[in-house]
Amino acid sequence: MTLLMKLRRGIAVGACALALSGCAAAPNRDDPFEPFNRAMYQVNDVVDGHFFKPIAQVYSDWVPKIIQTALGNVLGNIDDLFSAVAGLLFGFGGLIDVASSGNIPKGNMDFGIMFGAWGIPQGPYLFVPLWGPTTVRDGTGSLARVWLGPTGYIHDVGWRNSLYAVGAVEIRAEALGTEALIDQAAIDRYAFIRRAYLQRREYQVTGQPPAVKEEE
Repeated sequence: MTLLMKLRRGIAVGACALALSGCAAAPNRDDPFEPFNRAMYQVNDVVDGHFFKPIAQVYSDWVPKIIQTALGNVLGNIDDLFSAVAGLLFGFGGLIDVASSGNIPKGNMDFGIMFGAWGIPQGPYLFVPLWGPTTVRDGTGSLARVWLGPTGYIHDVGWRNSLYAVGAVEIRAEALGTEALIDQAAIDRYAFIRRAYLQRREYQVTGQPPAVKEEE
């Protein structure tokens, strides 16, 4: 079966999930678009399972660890540069230490965290194929990050796209180790991923352990 056929099957499965979930109970409070999100999760599962995950697995298994470490360091340095810029904006040019006053850990700053600390609500949860879990607030911050990040200023299209591709593979390879945990712990993988994502982002914004919420 070709990748195109598998993709079409994934879309069909997602459409069926969307139709069936429309008859289910009301969506989670943080996830008002749950029927649509579950359909997109199904599509993502097919595309990722037949394309991105195998590439990440080959990268993890066959690329020497010293090269993986070097690439991770390069990408990490780029990320640190962006975090420094976001952190500077977050503290209004360094005049106010918002992070310390709000018990927010420093480092790994992004626009989603910054917007959250400024009081902007997270908005509905979204699952975007090939992107993953996000919210309206975090998704807006991610788009700003892509637009303003240093990689976007590389004029050579080949080098720029190569960095984006390597970064995507690196992130996917890092996630391989968590899948076994999800498979063991989750009865409903979609709900498990949603809850883990929202709790992690709440902690990053507030610096406080998230309150345990009952799934609705």
